[in-house]
Amino acid sequence: MSNLVQSVFCLLGIIFFQLVYAQSLPYKSADATSDYHLVWQDNFDGNTLDETNNWVIEVNGEGGGNSELQYYRRENISIGREPMTGANCLIIKAKRENYSGKTCTSGRLNTLGKMSFRNGKIVARIKLPTTANGLWPAFWMLGADHLNVGWPKCGEIDIMEMGNANGINNGTQDRYLSTWFHWGESWNNGSYPNWGNEYTNATSIQDGFYLFTLIWDDNSLKSYFGTDADPLKVNIVEMAISGDAVAETTGNYFHKPFYVIFNLAIGGNFTQIWDINNITALNAANNYEAKMYVDYVRVYQLGGSNEVYNGPALDTSVKNGIAIKNKFDVYPNPTIDNISIKGEDVPKCIAVYSISGKQILRAFDTTNISMSNFPSGEYLLQITDVNNKIELHNVIKK
Repeated sequence: MSNLVQSVFCLLGIIFFQLVYAQSLPYKSADATSDYHLVWQDNFDGNTLDETNNWVIEVNGEGGGNSELQYYRRENISIGREPMTGANCLIIKAKRENYSGKTCTSGRLNTLGKMSFRNGKIVARIKLPTTANGLWPAFWMLGADHLNVGWPKCGEIDIMEMGNANGINNGTQDRYLSTWFHWGESWNNGSYPNWGNEYTNATSIQDGFYLFTLIWDDNSLKSYFGTDADPLKVNIVEMAISGDAVAETTGNYFHKPFYVIFNLAIGGNFTQIWDINNITALNAANNYEAKMYVDYVRVYQLGGSNEVYNGPALDTSVKNGIAIKNKFDVYPNPTIDNISIKGEDVPKCIAVYSISGKQILRAFDTTNISMSNFPSGEYLLQITDVNNKIELHNVIKK
């Protein structure tokens, strides 16, 4: 290989590595003019939930303040693979069963006391269950001062909710979602301030993984629905947050750290269903169970003076979860068809990305992948080992 070709290849490798390094894993920046950097993530790898650093599992049958039907159990939270894609995920299971005076069970977890932040970008990749009539999956946040000031004074950011009665009444349950913001000094008989919007997609969004994003700065809250190829496909709603430390102004409730919550509620006021016999999502065909899969959740920030992050530090031994070649050998490189990976153990996952950052192949528990059908050019090989450490290799397909 000539020095010129080597220089060009190295330059391409550096540019591509910087692209991925900036986001930790391939995810388009929500704002192409901004240099977001990863500050926290959970990719839900391994076999158990990280309750030491990241999560608190809730156990109660209080109904969430919305007359929900479920009892939240620890047993309904697990880590495992989504069967269609093999992606390792957080799994929240809803189940029709009698337990502790309730007619069904499910799961809810949060990062209160583990991780909270103010301003930045948070994104989750989620495969939603078939909500049909009665399931209420949600990805949302509450102010970290919740236990001290109560609700709605703590503020609430519902990034994604599905299962609303409007979708049920319109027959659009599988493609109707919403984002809402709630705040105020008191419940005030339901007259507290709130703002939000609904979105109905053209097709079902319960058939695979989709991205749900919140972009948050001193001036506004913006929520998005998207895909891997187009993370910010739809801006669901944008709300200005002005004013500070003045009751009832949005800035008084959204200029502070918030923590993250995932849950899968059953019935209640949101769905307008309060009888387990009317929950059609849990039926004999699915063994009276439904599951919500979360592939990952990540928080990014710009490094601004008004940003706040409270939580565990990223693993500094592998910057942003990524290492440069140091454990696995990849050969032959360049290749005509197959790539082999040699190391002390079998890779847990191998992913191949195009030069634009698009994932084009993902394989599990293998040391060999075929690139015979790939166009000639440069690619990035991302290898995850059994300890969930990631390293990158540039490869050339002839």
